Amino acid sequence: MAVDEIRVGTYLADVDPVSPDAWVTDVVDRLKAARQYGDLPVCDTDGALLGCVGAIDLVEVPGDVRAEAVMRPDPVVLRPEMTVKNAARVVFRTGQQSLPVVDDDGQYLGVFSNGDAVRSQIERTTPSKVESTRTLLERTTGTAVSATEREVDVSSLIPTQREVHADELEGRKYELRNGLAEPLIVVAYGAETLLIDGHHRALAASQLDVESLPAHVLTVSPDDVDELGFRRTARLGGLRSLDDIEVIDSARHPLIEKTEPAG
Repeated sequence: MAVDEIRVGTYLADVDPVSPDAWVTDVVDRLKAARQYGDLPVCDTDGALLGCVGAIDLVEVPGDVRAEAVMRPDPVVLRPEMTVKNAARVVFRTGQQSLPVVDDDGQYLGVFSNGDAVRSQIERTTPSKVESTRTLLERTTGTAVSATEREVDVSSLIPTQREVHADELEGRKYELRNGLAEPLIVVAYGAETLLIDGHHRALAASQLDVESLPAHVLTVSPDDVDELGFRRTARLGGLRSLDDIEVIDSARHPLIEKTEPAG
């Protein structure tokens, strides 16, 4: 499905609204638990959206004030039938992390965030990468390769890439903390799990003590292929676990050019 066809309704986050009668102290607690959304919707008992409230609205406000008194009424809203592409533009232009989504009657449906926009792109691009890798394996091995989706143990991954870059590694840690990580692509080769795509993500997970990650698993039997090319790459590179990956300082990233001062 093209990005212009993906609709907001597919990526709604189910964020519980707060009541206009809620105390500011309660709203603060709710905001802490939903940091990735920035604002919380305020709805009446019938589910109609009345406004939004965020941390900036609560600065120096006593805890015994009602949400209704500090909320921003008539917020910018999205519709479920809007494309993700257009919705992302609206979110960006408003400077918000997220915006509420309502139906034609003004009934609150959920929240669409910057993270949801990113997630929609991840889910759109990953299948094409999986299929490309699968096609490559079938062409080079001459055998059929099955594909499944499941969680894989991070500690069991055998890398096929020697280096990762520190800045990208930090970026993947941020994504993991916010639930935005793209699934890995791995090859199950007998008892071994070879990491094909997602080395920054996998190492970030290892450093954050994340035990497992979602993955697209391509299966090749050792009975059909004596030594898989990816396995040979790992063996020749001395790569046995994620601990063997070297983290390269950001200043040495190939996309960053460092100039020398004029002498």
